[in-house]
Amino acid sequence: EVQLVESGGGLVQAGGSLRLSCAASGFIFDDYAIGWFRQAPGKEREGVSCISSSDGSTDYADSVKGRFTISSDNAKNTVYLQMNSLKPEDTAVYYCAALWSVACNYYSDYEYDYWGQGTQVTVSS
Repeated sequence: EVQLVESGGGLVQAGGSLRLSCAASGFIFDDYAIGWFRQAPGKEREGVSCISSSDGSTDYADSVKGRFTISSDNAKNTVYLQMNSLKPEDTAVYYCAALWSVACNYYSDYEYDYWGQGTQVTVSS
């Protein structure tokens, strides 16, 4: 059974940090790219970042570049999203997803094959 389980969300003040984790199981991790997406109330889901499990290449949305860092521990089949300098506009449910591809992209969410259940991130001003 394929599973993607996010954790690490919570409530933090603006300027603070959180680290999200995405634990994957049930598929060959090295064959997939992992993406992070978020959806705020009343807004469309947007891509945040992604990482290729095969070569470690990464990409970021402009809105988080320089503040968020994605990384992968292939031995643990886990991807992390370190979020620093958080802003109230980062408030959303964050989802990780797996894409059967060696290439990474965070903008084509419709191509992703598997999704986690999401974790809430709330940034207070």
